[in-house]
Amino acid sequence: MGDLGTYIPIILALTLAKNLDLGTTLIFTGVYNFVTGAIYGVPMPVQPMKSIAAVAISNPSFGIPEVMAAGICTSGILFLLGVTGLMQLVYKLIPLSVVRGIQLAQGLSFSMTAVKYIRNVQKFSNSKSAGERHWLGLDGLLLALICACFIIIVNGSGDENENREIDCENDDPNGPQRRNKFRKFIFSLPSAFIVFLLGVILAIIRGPKAVKGFKFGPSAIEIVKGTIPQLPLSILNSIIAVCKLSTDLFPENDVSATSVSITVGIMNLIGCWFGAMPCCHGAGGLAGQYKFGGRSGGCVALLGVAKLVLGLVLGSSLVKILDQFPVGVLGVLLLFAGIELAMCSRDMNSKEESVVMLICTAVSLVGSSAALGFLCGIVVHLLLRARRLGDGQSCSTVWFHRNP
Repeated sequence: MGDLGTYIPIILALTLAKNLDLGTTLIFTGVYNFVTGAIYGVPMPVQPMKSIAAVAISNPSFGIPEVMAAGICTSGILFLLGVTGLMQLVYKLIPLSVVRGIQLAQGLSFSMTAVKYIRNVQKFSNSKSAGERHWLGLDGLLLALICACFIIIVNGSGDENENREIDCENDDPNGPQRRNKFRKFIFSLPSAFIVFLLGVILAIIRGPKAVKGFKFGPSAIEIVKGTIPQLPLSILNSIIAVCKLSTDLFPENDVSATSVSITVGIMNLIGCWFGAMPCCHGAGGLAGQYKFGGRSGGCVALLGVAKLVLGLVLGSSLVKILDQFPVGVLGVLLLFAGIELAMCSRDMNSKEESVVMLICTAVSLVGSSAALGFLCGIVVHLLLRARRLGDGQSCSTVWFHRNP
């Protein structure tokens, strides 16, 4: 459940604002989750393409056919880069400090959006806030703070060494057995699942009529005819950054840029023709899965089965429940996913790398463009490395060298 903080708001906004077929999207993303979990063996997320969603929500003339066409064109390019091996070449050439800058910017962006979800009432149909959130209520500020405190108590900082030390303390035969067993039980709770389940219960309480309006059976799947789309840049976060993050979190699993590029391409070259939201593998989703305990492809495969069942049984009528889901609770899940992604940047062990990373981050956040931040990061990296060319080092050595 770790990546639902990004999945649900985007899908819900497009369903309410543009009549996205929620049932079809659940069915196809469920299949994507199951297949990618089996292929990669890591909790590889399936996330909506955020830039396409942003354009669709903000532009009245950009409807579902344009969304699908944009997804098909983007995925066609990613698939071509993957099968030709060019994506792997790009992956090797991009400096780690630039990738960390993109990850830090995305993580901070998620966290700031999460705080907005927690503090303010949201209208996803037009992606705008509607005043400050009240402290009390079934979607109140107090509920969100309690959920955040619960996650901190259960998951801690997410440091594996810290968790091992706690396990050793709990297994100490000389310690108080009852207290140690209680701590071990608390720290093993699936916090994201519990918080999400609480949100579902509160959604049903807030909108009991939505349950009565359920229509059983899948939505009718129809072929969507596309027009000229706007092609977004999705290479950095959905391919390069997610591969770097996967290597950091799961060094024993080989997740190549080529394979990720191909799977993203295949997913949308099939699903978009039938009205499923264009999707990718976002680094933020992977960080969220890892933060809340995801350590294998099995967790996203189970999530895929759940989406598939909901899509087949309830179809698009599920939107009535999602519309009542406490947004503050989603904000809490998104907040910790963003923090986990931003924490990846802590391995920059020189001032030079940190400068490149922070410039890339600052430009990405202020300009709201990962592409612009990426270009600035590359330029700064080249300028800093160019100062070393007079030391008798070759261009390739200067480019790939990392400071100790």
